This record gives sequence, structure tokens and C-alpha cells, in this order.
Amino acid sequence: QLQLVESGGGLVQPGGSLRLSCAASGFILDDLAIGWFRQAPGKEREAVSCISNGGDRITYADFVKGRFTISTDNAKNMMYLQMHSLKPEDTAIYYCATGWGSYYCSAEEFDHWGQGTQVTVSS
Repeated sequence: QLQLVESGGGLVQPGGSLRLSCAASGFILDDLAIGWFRQAPGKEREAVSCISNGGDRITYADFVKGRFTISTDNAKNMMYLQMHSLKPEDTAIYYCATGWGSYYCSAEEFDHWGQGTQVTVSS
């Protein structure tokens, strides 16, 4: 059974940090493109960061460059999103996803999705 399960979301003050985790089962992350996406209330889902299959291309949305870092631990079959300097506008449900290939870091390139984890940035 192919499954992605996110964790690590929560409430954090502006300027704070969180690390989101995504556990994969049923497939090997090292073979796949991986991505993090988010959706805020009333807004469309948007890409946050992606790693192409093979790991040679890492993409960040402009609004997270320098603040967020995507990574994987292939031994654990896990992916992560380290988030620093969080802002209220980062409040959203964050989703991890996998696909057979990604060039544009677009949701259409990804086939399997986690259930999401809520991140709320508020004082």
C-alpha cells in the first residue's frame, strides 16, 4: 500500500521554526521526485519546494527561498521540510507528495499525496 504520512505541524509564533516530516511506505523515495505543497484557506494549492527524481534539481518557491529547506533521508525513507523565520502568511495545510518525475514543481507532476499537516503562524 502506497502511503505518505505528514507530521510536525502545529502553532508557532512569527519568526519561529518547524520541521515537517513525511514518512513514505510502499515505495522508495530515492526513486521518485518529491515535493511539498501548501494550501491556505480560500486559496489554491501552491508548490513550496521539490526535488527531482535523481536529486539533481531542487526548486523553491520565491516566497520561501532562504527560509525553508527540503531534504530526504533515504535510509529512513523520509522527507522533510525545515522551516525558519515563519510568517503569518505561511499558515496553511502542508502536503508532501511523490511522482515519477518533476521539472516544474507543479502539482500535476505528482501522483501520491499525504493527508496534510496544519501549520499555523500566529502570535
